[in-house]
Amino acid sequence: MAMDGRTCVVTGSARGIGRGIAQHLGERGANVVINYRSSEEAALEAVDAIETAGGSAVTARADVADRDDVEAMRSVCHDAFGPIDVLVNNAGITADTQFTDMTREEWDRVMDVNLGGMFNCTQTFYDDIWNADEGRLINISSVVGKQGNFGQANYAAAKSGMFGFTRTIALELAQGGSTANCVAPGFTRTDMLEGVPETVLDRIIAGIPLARLADVEDVAAVVRFLASEDSSYVTGEVIDVNGGMDL
Repeated sequence: MAMDGRTCVVTGSARGIGRGIAQHLGERGANVVINYRSSEEAALEAVDAIETAGGSAVTARADVADRDDVEAMRSVCHDAFGPIDVLVNNAGITADTQFTDMTREEWDRVMDVNLGGMFNCTQTFYDDIWNADEGRLINISSVVGKQGNFGQANYAAAKSGMFGFTRTIALELAQGGSTANCVAPGFTRTDMLEGVPETVLDRIIAGIPLARLADVEDVAAVVRFLASEDSSYVTGEVIDVNGGMDL
């Protein structure tokens, strides 16, 4: 599953799961665009890590909820590497609160980034994916989109919406020979979990059949398969990477 010569945009890839995906692809020969909104230093560190491993990468600052920013990111990508082969829609935010206390602003912002950002990026890079030799669209959702989670009505709705979007775009891209798939990670060891009390993590792990949290590498390996030519007959799928949480 070498990625030699394939150009990938990974949104929200300065840190967390996105960074792990970007480094995994870059270290295996892909040209990678590291997208960030505010974490420039972390994005540059991700580029350095990929280049140290022998890969190629550039940074592109863009708020995925802003269409002008996304189109500017496409220009950065095209100037550096030309049209892309793979788009990974990973950028996302949370604004957690019980639904009865949730403001419309908290609802709209999560929708604007998680769903609106996916729309902006997919539409902006759609022609690249369509015209690529085995183009790939990969959307990063969450187990929360399937199971829900207390205090995350906005996030759960957005992540669930990715499923229907992915399956529909898969039907449309199939006419050009490209694919679209969705990955739904479970609870993953990233900086987002650093502030979670150990007692809470213990309860989470108790509900996972494999009895551990996911590592970023667990998710990145699945994305690499979907980004590679080895996945050419897989499309419209939602692939769970959650340790068996829904068994």
